[in-house]
Order: sequence, then structure tokens, then C-alpha cells
Amino acid sequence: MNSTLPDDWSPADNPYSIALSESSWLRATVALTVARMHGDDVPVGWFSSRQIDARTLVVALRQLLAAVKLERIALTNLGMDPAVITALDEAEQVFLDALPNIKHVRDGLTHFEDWARGEGGGPQKDARKTAEPRDVARDFWSFGYDPVADTVTMGPYAISVSAAVPAANALCAAIYAATRAVDQRTTAELRDQAVQALIDATISCTPPQGPVLVSQGHDARVWLSLNLSSVPEAEHKELAERVVTVMAHAGLRLTSSTFPEAQDITDRLVSDEPLRVERNSP
Repeated sequence: MNSTLPDDWSPADNPYSIALSESSWLRATVALTVARMHGDDVPVGWFSSRQIDARTLVVALRQLLAAVKLERIALTNLGMDPAVITALDEAEQVFLDALPNIKHVRDGLTHFEDWARGEGGGPQKDARKTAEPRDVARDFWSFGYDPVADTVTMGPYAISVSAAVPAANALCAAIYAATRAVDQRTTAELRDQAVQALIDATISCTPPQGPVLVSQGHDARVWLSLNLSSVPEAEHKELAERVVTVMAHAGLRLTSSTFPEAQDITDRLVSDEPLRVERNSP
């Protein structure tokens, strides 16, 4: 874990970000394994590197759906706009349309202890209604990568290796868009909180004449600066001190992007440095 994280940090605080992070790793895994599978086959002992990578590819593709599941749960718990969740659902369906058998291929691979006996769930369970487990096992067995067809198969199920990278990229883009929507809403709420605190303290923050400017940046951060040209120079420090105090009373703090640990916040405002608005840790 990153040593700069606070002691009370938990991934449960921002599961939508965890979904994005994991999906990014998985997308990179898909790209790497496909590139190697389309390259030269390298013997690894008795084994083919392409066949080894095929196993990694299948697991990575299936785990992308787990990232979507986590993102959807997080969006729902946050009460996000249903349109954001719908867009994610649609992207997931496009992924499944491109790789329609990914679940069965992965299940056969990772639950080989059941599929090898014909005792697996899903399609094997259905097949046992009319066939003996031994026969079911035979019909649903044989995992492998076919470089000529460029497919990975598990019994009767196959997925296209060439379709894997574009499908993974598109799904990850959808997860990113959903995460971005959360960040934008959070940023807007933070800006509204800062603006309301200033208004309650009768400090104008209406551009362009207001002495205080509060803006929502493209970096999903809220920035506060002073419009010093609208205030007599003798009042600059007093205004800066009032702003810092108002933010503190609202449970907010101002930090420097250049020197995050800086304590001379008032002086930085007076020197015309834009500062980040952040919520104090609970």
C-alpha cells in the first residue's frame, strides 16, 4: 500500500475508483497476452507460451465483468443518475456480444475440478438431464488456443482472440466515463459547499467582480483564488484571512498544489496563488 495514504484509508470508501484501477490492469493484461499470442510461440518446458497466455487472457476478460459489477454497485449506492448506469450496462452488453462465450470458457477453465467430472454448473448441469456425467465431461472438455482460427475454446464454446482487445478497451472506457461522472458530481457538490460558505459569510464570489473566485477545474478539483484587483491593497490580507477562516468553519481546507504541506495559506492567497479546496478528513 502507498505509504502516503492516511491510516484510516479503505478501498471501501471509493469502490468505483477500485473498479477503474482493476479494469485498467486487466485491459493491459489483455493487450499483453494477445500481443504475445499473436507473436512467436516460445516453449516453456513442455508447454506452449501461447497456450499459457490463452489461460491468462480468458481470466482477465472475465474479470473485467467483475470490475463492471463493482462499478455498478458503487454507482447505485451513490445514487448516481440512472443514465450513467444505463450507459455502463449497454457497454457491458456490447462486450458480451463481442465475446459471447467468455463466461462458459472461463468457468470450464477455472472450475476444471467439476467440469472434468461432468459435475459443473450452467451448461453441464443442463446436459446431465439427458446424459451421464462421464459423457457430459467429454462433450464440454478440451481447452486450447487455435492460432489458425485465432480462437480460444473450451469444449463447444469459443471466443475470438482478435476481438478481445477492442472489446476490453471499449468496456474500460465505459468504466472510466462512469467514474468520471462520479468525480464530476463530487466536485460540483464541493464547489457548491464552498460557495455557500462564502455567501453565508457575506463574501461575494460572483465572477468577475467578486473578490473571491471559486471554480471547478477539468482536473475534477475545486480551486479558490482572490480577485485582488477588486479589493484595495490594504485589505488583501484581511480578506485572505477571512476566507481561510470561513473555509475552516465549513469543514474545508485550502492547500497548495505546489507545496501540499505549506502552512502559509493566507500569504499564498495574497500572492495570487490558486489553492485547492478540499474536505477535512473526518
